[in-house]
Amino acid sequence: MTDVYWELPSRGDGRRAVAALNSRGGFGPQRPTTVATDVRPGNFGPFDELAQIVLAAELSGVDGVVAPYDPNGEESWIVAAAALRQTRHSRVVVEFHPTFGTPVYAAKMSATLQRLSAGRLEWRVKVETDPEDAAARGDVVRGADRYARAAEFLTVARGVWNEEQILPGGFGGTGYDFDGEYYDVLGGGFRGILSGLRFPRVHLTGDSPEALELSAHHADVHQFTLSGDELSTRITTLDDRASELGRTVEKVLRIPIIARETADEAWARVERQLRESDSAALEIDRGGILWSGFDRIGYEHSIGLVGSYEEVAQRLSSYRDLGVDGFVLSGRPHIEELHRAGEHLLHLVDPEGRIRKEEKATTEEKATTEEKATA
Repeated sequence: MTDVYWELPSRGDGRRAVAALNSRGGFGPQRPTTVATDVRPGNFGPFDELAQIVLAAELSGVDGVVAPYDPNGEESWIVAAAALRQTRHSRVVVEFHPTFGTPVYAAKMSATLQRLSAGRLEWRVKVETDPEDAAARGDVVRGADRYARAAEFLTVARGVWNEEQILPGGFGGTGYDFDGEYYDVLGGGFRGILSGLRFPRVHLTGDSPEALELSAHHADVHQFTLSGDELSTRITTLDDRASELGRTVEKVLRIPIIARETADEAWARVERQLRESDSAALEIDRGGILWSGFDRIGYEHSIGLVGSYEEVAQRLSSYRDLGVDGFVLSGRPHIEELHRAGEHLLHLVDPEGRIRKEEKATTEEKATTEEKATA
């Protein structure tokens, strides 16, 4: 089965290419008041919009959602906690920077969220960040040292975590000690209600040698993008290094999509948004399904897919042949694009994994009966 996640918005949502013009979720300009507007306060707030997106993701059949780190957006830990409470089956990936707090504190928060959600929380640790963002948070660690700190962070978080149930023992830990360059722990370790829980799956990102080395040692999942070197080369590099360490790391591709019934409809959507954000854009190159202008219409990553549902599904499936195990998709407006993906796209990308268990069992039983009849 191919894992499919959906990246949640962090600064509101809407149909417009210019983020500042979108008013869903409490961001952007206020909508004009009309005679039909309910002006009573407290009826529908920003998190109601996010809750609808999270619910749409679960109803559409994606396996999980990602609450991204955004220094100028909603706090990812709060969004992740709300998403876990809102859903019953979806995995929720919280992205955060190691400077968020100590690894022991992040682990303790996660233990509570794992208890709340029956083990559905996952981490995406953001190592690289904008220099201005780092300075604003008082982070003075630079370059390769960030990866050394992240390695210590994950080592300590796993060290204090106990997946086996350990009985309470006063205020004492379980004897975990760590003496590092960035973190020191003496007599740590969780017990009682904080023990006996699954450690969050760790997602990491990046294409640099330092990023791939960190993932080879510590990641359960590495998220690639369509940038930099050839994707297959980066996947092979990670696989080879992880194999040397006796580990296996899942590979996931982060990619924005615009998919419609026909390619012309999809490109028409692109052209409308592009003209809104760039009045000088009169024509775009429809050279293929890959388009490198997503950043021009408000997306974080520049390269994504534009085409019919069948074309987008075929290209996503081709990445599976390169060793990609899953995808983190994004599209706007989120609710509408999630329903489109769930109804028209996911079953084409992963037909085996999207068949309901009851239907699969019936199909297998029917095949067995026919086989016996012909024997």
